[in-house]
Amino acid sequence: MESYLIWLVVGFALVIAELVTGTFFLLVLGIAAFAGSATAWFGLGFWVEALCAATVGVAGVFWVRRQRKTLQQPDMASLDVGQTVVFDVWVSRDQGAARVTYRNTQWDAEVEGEREIDQGQVLYIHAVDGNTLKVAKTKP
Repeated sequence: MESYLIWLVVGFALVIAELVTGTFFLLVLGIAAFAGSATAWFGLGFWVEALCAATVGVAGVFWVRRQRKTLQQPDMASLDVGQTVVFDVWVSRDQGAARVTYRNTQWDAEVEGEREIDQGQVLYIHAVDGNTLKVAKTKP
């Protein structure tokens, strides 16, 4: 079997595997195998074919990694930021831990800033950390 056919079979196998996994790395390696196949078609010898495929593969992997970094979306602010909560009770005033009512449910909260708060006072959500609301008297 001709070496360019082997490179083609490997390239198609990698592209098909890419369709199953959904990462772009196998696609790049498949394209690198196609480059090796093209080099083999011109009869340049195995080491030139391997070098061509390796160069295209390494360059493609670096390109995919760079594209993934630039395409990552920044963290979205929580939709709860700016909403009002009602202060219920202190869990630990020294640490700023409290319980508040938000959406008719009790939530853990960390009070930021001034801690002179009375029961029933309205506070505003500044951030959400897991299941803990970070709240303060002022609007964000």
